[in-house]
Amino acid sequence: MLTGNFGVSPGTKRPVLNEFLTLFPATVELALCAIILATAVGVPAGVLAAVRRGSWLDQGTMGVALTGYSMPIFWWGLLLIMFFSSYLGWTPVSGRIALNFFLRPITGFMTIDSLLYGNWPAFVSALRHLILPTVVLATIPLAVIARQTRSAMLEVLGEDYVRTARAKGLSPKRVVNVHALRNALIPVVTTIGLQVGALMAGAILTETIFPRPGIGKWMIESILKRDYPVVQSGLLLIALIIMAVNLIVDVLYAAINPRIRVR
Repeated sequence: MLTGNFGVSPGTKRPVLNEFLTLFPATVELALCAIILATAVGVPAGVLAAVRRGSWLDQGTMGVALTGYSMPIFWWGLLLIMFFSSYLGWTPVSGRIALNFFLRPITGFMTIDSLLYGNWPAFVSALRHLILPTVVLATIPLAVIARQTRSAMLEVLGEDYVRTARAKGLSPKRVVNVHALRNALIPVVTTIGLQVGALMAGAILTETIFPRPGIGKWMIESILKRDYPVVQSGLLLIALIIMAVNLIVDVLYAAINPRIRVR
């Protein structure tokens, strides 16, 4: 059970909240990079697939998305480690930054802290340590966002106002980007918000495969040690994060669709 000082772990004798806040930036940094990558690739891929419905581009994009959605994270991560780290030697396997760099935490984000200190080699090292975990963690959300974007776009492209915009002689790019995409963003934004829970669950496996100090690895170690106050407190805090993100998504609805704001 959670204790009065927010779950003091009997094994570590440290408040769980302090330990959580220390590791929290590492997981948030990874999750933010993953959701940015998933959104930046998934939304354009879904739009292109919808616009070119039935073409080889549509079938290929959705085939890759289905493959990515079905990919086990642990297996996909090990494949990337074997190829890019072991065989090619392009990326490091573990950690957040090379051992020869020491940065006193300011924000807790290695990439931001290295820029604040003006240490460009440290920034490059932090980015190289982020590449593979970000790709692995973003794979499933990317596939989900691409498929949802395609579905929403196909529904919107058949509406009367889109046909009217085309009949008025507007360019195809303006019809797709202004009239269709904006009205299709509500379900897409909802999907992106729901993927935060998947990112938190995926971070547990990702931070275990690529040994990174973060909430996921911390909770796995606590489960193995049967440190129940840590597990309970960590789950509670993750649930609060997911609730906060979904609240932000609800607020974004009004920015995307002014009619919601009026209601």
